[in-house]
Amino acid sequence: MKITATEIPDIIIIEPQVFYDQRGYFIESYNKENFPSKFRHIDFVQDNESKSSYGVLRGLHYQLAPYCQTKLVRVIKGSVIDVIVDIRKGSPTFGKNVTLELSEHNKKQLLIPRGFAHGFVVTSETAIFSYKCDNYYSPAHDRGILFNDPALNIDWQIPSKGLILSEKDKKLPLLKDTIDLFDYKTNLYE
Repeated sequence: MKITATEIPDIIIIEPQVFYDQRGYFIESYNKENFPSKFRHIDFVQDNESKSSYGVLRGLHYQLAPYCQTKLVRVIKGSVIDVIVDIRKGSPTFGKNVTLELSEHNKKQLLIPRGFAHGFVVTSETAIFSYKCDNYYSPAHDRGILFNDPALNIDWQIPSKGLILSEKDKKLPLLKDTIDLFDYKTNLYE
């Protein structure tokens, strides 16, 4: 397993070892004992999977306490542009984002701590997106930030007229109008 820090050090890229042969491939996508020791205490309690077509944009989402979530995300089929935004008040990287292609070919995963908004857009014909969460989904604690907030300057790599969003995601607030944010001093992985 290869671990790489991103421009925002709290977000890490995980590249599992891939074993190819004439039958196809095998990867161990998650093994708690092989995880870096600083993350081994994370207790993933819910697995989610979505299938979406080209241009579907889901996000930017997060959950408030006590249902904040750490996520381990990956693409099983297809490809997406994955975006994580720092929404921790007082953080030196507040409002900055990490953008990375996740695909069935590169097998990269992202570990996204609490305190970040997350979204992705599908860049292949279809994509199957999978993620582990360390807390349960709670509609009452579900929040988000508008995907095309000019202050975030996110390049979704698909023209906006080609994007497909839920009605909920179209109405999310701008970051500057969001009152439900995180404190930079909060422990991200607890």
